[in-house]
Amino acid sequence: MPTIGENAPPHRQPEENSRHGRLTVRPGPPVAASTRSGLVPFDEPAGEPLALAYVPEPADGRPYHLALLLHGAGGSSRQALDLMLPVADEQRMLLVAPQSTAATWDMIGFGFGPDVRRIDRVLLEVLAAYPVTDMLIGGFSDGASYALSIGLINGDIFDTVLAFSPGFAAPLVTHGMPRVYVSHGTADRVLPIDPCSRRLVPRLRALGYDVTFDEFNGGHDVPEAIVRRAVDQLYPIA
Repeated sequence: MPTIGENAPPHRQPEENSRHGRLTVRPGPPVAASTRSGLVPFDEPAGEPLALAYVPEPADGRPYHLALLLHGAGGSSRQALDLMLPVADEQRMLLVAPQSTAATWDMIGFGFGPDVRRIDRVLLEVLAAYPVTDMLIGGFSDGASYALSIGLINGDIFDTVLAFSPGFAAPLVTHGMPRVYVSHGTADRVLPIDPCSRRLVPRLRALGYDVTFDEFNGGHDVPEAIVRRAVDQLYPIA
């Protein structure tokens, strides 16, 4: 699959749909206010886990910042949720972490499709139940590559993309110009920084994206200090 800067010019294709990574969901007023807070699971009728959310306590009807979080290969929705749990309450961030339909995200295996539709479904449920003022998408490792790809494709929906240790970005189409935050450990042996973020970030900037890039002394992980630095840039006043 072509990646940013490698035969993937931003453009619009006719009849865009889930096969292009395109989401149909759009933010709007909730249909019915939900009173559920804390950890909120979303499951199939047969019990298969679709996603896990964390909802801070309501505060006088104030809307939330929504963060769609994507786990790494072989990971879980709970692991993705844990990325930003330390900042969720203080920043009123409603965290939504889908579970991929396979071991990793569809784009990386065989192309956009089932995971895009699952994300659409989960976001529709969440937005129908809770007031949201803006949305970001983020992830770690394979989840970061997927967040970058889905975020650039749907930059008219997501204001910001957070990519913690990404490998690449492969949007088939692009919309909008979301802010991008990338972090990467200089000692990462899983996705080494030189062929990954140090190559990806200049390509994104050349395409006009506003990119913040944080390198840190560490391996293939997401230190809490990096998460706080990313969120502080997004929401300097809680």
